[in-house]
Amino acid sequence: MATTSVVEVVMPQMGVSVSEGTITKWLKQVGDTVEADESLLEISTDKVDTEVPSPGTGVLQEILVQEGATVDVGTKLATIGPEGAQVAPQAEKPAPPEPATQEAAREAEAASSAETPAPAAAAPAPAPPAAQAPADGSTDGRTFVSPVVAKIAAEHNVDPAQVPGTGRGGRVTKKDILGFIESGAPATAPPTPEPVPPPAAPEPAPPAPPPPPEPVRPAAPVAPPQAQPAAAQPGEIVEPMTAMRRGIAEHMRRSLDTSAHVTSAIEVDMSKVVAIRAKLKKQFQDDYGINPTYLAFVSRAVVETIRDYPWINGEIRGDQIVTRKYVNIGYAVELADGKGLIVPVVKNAEGLNLLGIARAVTDLAQRARDKKLLPDDVQGGTFTITNPGGYGTFHGTPVISQPQAAILGTYAVVKRPWVVQDELGQDVIAIRPIMNLTLTYDHRLVDGALAGRFLRDLRQKLESWGEADY
Repeated sequence: MATTSVVEVVMPQMGVSVSEGTITKWLKQVGDTVEADESLLEISTDKVDTEVPSPGTGVLQEILVQEGATVDVGTKLATIGPEGAQVAPQAEKPAPPEPATQEAAREAEAASSAETPAPAAAAPAPAPPAAQAPADGSTDGRTFVSPVVAKIAAEHNVDPAQVPGTGRGGRVTKKDILGFIESGAPATAPPTPEPVPPPAAPEPAPPAPPPPPEPVRPAAPVAPPQAQPAAAQPGEIVEPMTAMRRGIAEHMRRSLDTSAHVTSAIEVDMSKVVAIRAKLKKQFQDDYGINPTYLAFVSRAVVETIRDYPWINGEIRGDQIVTRKYVNIGYAVELADGKGLIVPVVKNAEGLNLLGIARAVTDLAQRARDKKLLPDDVQGGTFTITNPGGYGTFHGTPVISQPQAAILGTYAVVKRPWVVQDELGQDVIAIRPIMNLTLTYDHRLVDGALAGRFLRDLRQKLESWGEADY
């Protein structure tokens, strides 16, 4: 139903521990008609990249926060008005259209620079505003840039006005500024401010002596330029960390600082699982469109085994040990190009059979890659499984996802020579599909013996898998 009044679009709460988000892309522009629950924009946090649905049906009247900006939860991002409502002009629209092309913009810039040297006394005054420009996202009042672009420009001593913009109305985007810096062009920005102070040099005669001492201790001046050589050197590409990558880095470092990490490993003969999977695969795909992966079998066995090992599914909370009667399994899912990782959670996995787990894992993985996850989908995990075996790896030492007590690594199923007993009880060598499993656990709560028994029982369930375990 169409809205009859103005509806505000705000930065959503993406979890209790998330306090801010970054606008990565507006999917609609001012003046566009939007339907309720239609994807309106994409945001990124340290936990999830997702699309934000429109809270109402109507016309996008105004965009208040531009792409690349990071704002607190609850910040108003845009407004949606009723059909036919007047569209508010965007603050940054009038400025960019002035130059018809980027060439014209550069010519105007050059002309303006040529006139500036004339008034020597006036030159120092504009310099301070240029330094403050990154703070409010504008450059000498002519070109609007987002806070992220302004910050990158300040770090690399680049004047955003010199960067050709590909955004709406010629606006400089994060991609534009990074490409400009990578091309080696940033060196053109610093020389412009430098010539300005020299004219004022005649007045401050005393400051002349300080220059010699300055080079002696160039610690402060040299620090900022260090980022510049990294971007300018041939063969190197420098890019800022996304909110998600910063979150992953912080979370992993905090986990290592919090838990006493220990990893144990065990080898599993997956012969029975391989046989049953081959039998079920066509049925699952034809009837449900689901591929019963080895991960689904391992997950089902984990749920059964963890009933006897509540501490594996627990956590340390202060000086208390918390255990649960439910199992919420988180699955590490790689995002596009391997530049992100998210851990959606299958809730109450203890109530799901093999098909239910396979279906839930497939659904979560697909929605994670399509940026369709909801905030609740990444909350509440009690145990995590990571599956690098899909890429052929056979061993690893995963990092625990806080505040959980353990994480299981599943690895490639590889055919190997294996000692088994024949019908006469004699040891013989056979070819068997073997999978390595690793359990990384918090030694503050889980001892090596307990972890060893858990892996032993998990192996037993996988090696004795029968039709009753579907």
